[in-house]
Amino acid sequence: MTQFSRRQFLAENAMGIGTVALAWLLQQDQLLARPKNIPIKQPHFDLTPKAAQFAPQAKAMISLFQHGGPAHMDLTDPKPELTKYSGTDFKGDIQYSFVQQASKKLLGSPWKFQKHGECGTELSELLPHLAEIVDDICVVRSMHTGANGHEVSIRYFHGGIPGVLGRPNLGSWLVYGLGSESQNLPAYMVLTDPGGLPVDGVTNWSNGFMPSLFQGTVLRPREPRILNLDAPAHLQGSLQQQNLELLQTLNKRHYEQHPHESDLEARISSYELAARMQTSAREALDLSQETKATQDMYGLDDPKTKEYGTRCLIARRLVERGVRFVQLFLGGQPWDNHSHIVTGLPAICSRTDKPSAALVKDLKQRGMLDSTLVHWGGEIGRLPVTQNHGDAKSAGRDHNGQGFSIWLAGGGIKGGITFGKTDEFGHKAVENVVTPNDFQATIMRLFGIDYQQLLYHHNGQEQIITNGRPARIVSDILS
Repeated sequence: MTQFSRRQFLAENAMGIGTVALAWLLQQDQLLARPKNIPIKQPHFDLTPKAAQFAPQAKAMISLFQHGGPAHMDLTDPKPELTKYSGTDFKGDIQYSFVQQASKKLLGSPWKFQKHGECGTELSELLPHLAEIVDDICVVRSMHTGANGHEVSIRYFHGGIPGVLGRPNLGSWLVYGLGSESQNLPAYMVLTDPGGLPVDGVTNWSNGFMPSLFQGTVLRPREPRILNLDAPAHLQGSLQQQNLELLQTLNKRHYEQHPHESDLEARISSYELAARMQTSAREALDLSQETKATQDMYGLDDPKTKEYGTRCLIARRLVERGVRFVQLFLGGQPWDNHSHIVTGLPAICSRTDKPSAALVKDLKQRGMLDSTLVHWGGEIGRLPVTQNHGDAKSAGRDHNGQGFSIWLAGGGIKGGITFGKTDEFGHKAVENVVTPNDFQATIMRLFGIDYQQLLYHHNGQEQIITNGRPARIVSDILS
């Protein structure tokens, strides 16, 4: 039999029964330490409307996310020097994603730029419909992620940290902080592409460490956009109502036995919302209520623009009915023009330009633009040099997170302006640099939220959307 001294016994059991007993005694005397500001009670989550911290300018947001990296020097950021020195070697340092296909030969834009509107903002001939609303938009020409990869920059835009998974997206933070104006439709809705999911898949609308109540609700890309919206004929009417009341009673009883389980709470809320959506969702998705002029404005009369135009029109109808945050995605990453940019870029522009501009026009006509923020942009831009440069037709551009463009409209944004600059070739943001964290802080400000004060407690820590990274509100673009 092994002999133990008292000292050995205490050392062997330092993390054993003695520690458990000590913890129990401290708990009884309420002497256990608790991290600062951690709630004592388990929080309750719902989507009822919440008051903003100060007067908001935006009440809803529609994000037209353009996966792949639109080529800013071919669309929104004219570079005469790039055109002048096209075909010559770039003198600076460049970070390539595809080194084997890389070149230092500058590639001037094949498309002409022209000033538009009273503001005189220059835009590419590939965006004739955006040119019609140029006085209503702010073009930010100095976005910067500092990384060239798709996923790393997508997660930076959505979740606040480059490349990190498991964080709530911007839409989740907004509905967590403000709830929803509608209790008959989801607060955060996602309209995906018939061609498939975007790069990084469902991570684009993840609730991360928040309850699933704050995750984006996906509408199917084809009709019927919501499956099983109607109960079977033999269960409709009073029988369905009786079943729903019984289910509600059982759910309430189960929740009382398991309080503060966020997944259960979210599931019960989802069931209740699904019942209310039987009428409201059908009405919101019924585009036959729109005039032919409105449908044509969105391009529903043209096979090229019909699909994207339909989703843009649905987005307007959703925010009109109180949905807080709507996001549209494209399948894959159609702006990722590594080759054949002379055909690939016009193709995606012709598909999205008219519907995107129509959304801003329509919101303005209905008096909704002042309170609805519209965002258009991708996670990165493109390099000013040639990729796959065997011949002019096969040439493309590699990834570039050092400088690129997005545009914003409505919801407290100053229209008819450009903000920030890239260098003379469009490679790096050099003036008024804007990061995704700056973007997030600014969006929160427009919704009446101090991004540093909207806290969520996770794993004993206070979390904010930027995770404490440097961020600023870009006040120069606010009206």
